[in-house]
Amino acid sequence: MKKAVITGLGIISPLGNSTEEFWAGIKSGKSGVSAIDRFDISRFDCHFAAQVTNFDATKWMDKKEVRRSDLVQQYSIAAAQMAVDDSKLDLNTIDKERVGVVTGSGIGGIATFEDQCWTFRDKGPGKVSPFFIPMMIIDMVPGLVSLRFGFKGPNYSTVSACASSAHAIADALRIIQRGESDVVVTGGSEASITEMSFAGFCSSRALSTRNDDPHTASRPFDVDRDGFVMGEGAAIIVLEEEEHAKRRGAHIYAEVVGAGMSADAHHITAPAPDGDGAARAMIAALKDANLKPEQVDYVNTHGTSTPLGDIAETMAVKRVFGEHAKKLLVNSTKSMVGHMLGGAGAIEAATTALSLEEGYVHRTMNIQNQDPQCDLDYCKEGGRNVPIRYGISNSFGFGGHNITLILARYDNAAR
Repeated sequence: MKKAVITGLGIISPLGNSTEEFWAGIKSGKSGVSAIDRFDISRFDCHFAAQVTNFDATKWMDKKEVRRSDLVQQYSIAAAQMAVDDSKLDLNTIDKERVGVVTGSGIGGIATFEDQCWTFRDKGPGKVSPFFIPMMIIDMVPGLVSLRFGFKGPNYSTVSACASSAHAIADALRIIQRGESDVVVTGGSEASITEMSFAGFCSSRALSTRNDDPHTASRPFDVDRDGFVMGEGAAIIVLEEEEHAKRRGAHIYAEVVGAGMSADAHHITAPAPDGDGAARAMIAALKDANLKPEQVDYVNTHGTSTPLGDIAETMAVKRVFGEHAKKLLVNSTKSMVGHMLGGAGAIEAATTALSLEEGYVHRTMNIQNQDPQCDLDYCKEGGRNVPIRYGISNSFGFGGHNITLILARYDNAAR
């Protein structure tokens, strides 16, 4: 079975609009959370989010393309261009029929959907944009990436709520392992900080309402956590067959060595209280990677800052790793970038890859009073400079979807 390695990264995030800005923000413990300034927030219970700022779509697309695309597509195109550039693939010589695109999003072009609903109600069906459907549907992101670069391999989207982009990466891994493609552009995106989606999450009481101190609102594993902070952005990864990457001298960030999936079959939004589904996803990923629990050094958690989710994930980690759980370095990227929903799995996989390459595990921010039921080492005091061999990234979604990715450190000098 062939191996898959990461040779390119592109990130649009609340911490900055490049991989370098994102990683610098992560290492400095920067918060990407701020007051929402896109619409009148006074009617909502929650007043803040982790928003992408200073994003100029015209840097990546011409003005006509921008007019005919949703924000989620614009984030995706920008991140995809960055990732492909970073990979240094030669687009003039590569066999484009051997390059796939598989990306995930939980909600897709919801801003377009809302806007066109108002147009339909106020002006009638004849005024609805002919671009309404292509701007809204989730699978248009891989379609647009394919159009941009001419990639003609497998091309589709995955949808599993907040696990969507992690499922996309797992599918990309399988495609490369089976030899169906040499390269798959994968990852995911979300741009759902809109009035309707915000109202929905507020009504479900999923969001933090710490309006007096939004910078500390995303506080996974803290006893005073009261919900997640909505985020947005895109993280795109170039996943490449190892020998293909080595032949062209590509820089390799990390290897993706396994993936495991499961379902809770418990509740539409709440996790299984004992973390059973999450545990089974981690066990399946370890089996897929042919690893023992003791070989894993680092867990990038789903870590949403919700009262039920953080406890369930902690219980799952302890069930899978036993006594070794006490030795694991554990953190939550969402403590800084909020919850990017369908894009969360991809940005956390990218974070895991950067952590493996640099030997640095970032801090979990805002743990001021650690929940006694969340009793692992969450790196609450600060980031750690420590070599790590294997890191796992957990993603879970409404509907009971669970997925774990396992990444390995890659020694570019030894190959």
